[in-house]
Amino acid sequence: MSDAKSNLLTATSLHKHYRMGDENLHVLRGVDLTVRSGEWIAVLGASGSGKSTMLHLIGGLDRPDEGQVLYRDENLFQQSTRRLDQYRSRDVGFVFQFYHLLPELTALENVTLAAMIGRGSLAWRKVESDIRQRAETLLDQMGLSHRLKHRPNKLSGGERQRVAIARALVNQPTLLLADEPTGNLDVDTGKQILDVLSKLHEQGQTIVMVTHDPRVADRADRKLVLDRGRLKS
Repeated sequence: MSDAKSNLLTATSLHKHYRMGDENLHVLRGVDLTVRSGEWIAVLGASGSGKSTMLHLIGGLDRPDEGQVLYRDENLFQQSTRRLDQYRSRDVGFVFQFYHLLPELTALENVTLAAMIGRGSLAWRKVESDIRQRAETLLDQMGLSHRLKHRPNKLSGGERQRVAIARALVNQPTLLLADEPTGNLDVDTGKQILDVLSKLHEQGQTIVMVTHDPRVADRADRKLVLDRGRLKS
């Protein structure tokens, strides 16, 4: 993992607008955020406050209307489409509230699929064995070695989320972005997912997590609040 003292990502003056009919929604109004390598940041905010929007911008899934995102001093939105695709698929891992697993694939296939994206057939054949082994190792670390061949409809909510976390990690991302990772789970199952994230963090994984639950945010090194379109300590 990266040097814990260095800045990994810096977002400056992020603004984002959306049109809803005749209404212009100014969701983000100048968000500033610095993420240091190896830290775990929790961003709190009410539903509709723009937490997911902010996460999508720093993850390169959407573009700001104003402002910039620097990843290791590289201005993301001045990069080529190919480099931005690489950032989204290799440098960053995403964990969402609703898992987004493909129902026709097994747990192992869902995890390995993330590593296939952006690789041609020849490139994939060269790394397929290593990726499969890494996927099996991650699922074993998630306590799912007995669920490799199970499809999502045969898994519990907590198991599905652990598969989703393994999928997010299969490309060994520097930055893990988690959008309400416990929001669709009961309290006990949510605690299990937080324990998984805590262990990853102890191993040096950088995490930015958004949540509406202060108890979930308490696990992080640093808590911020998104209020009226701006981040506050």
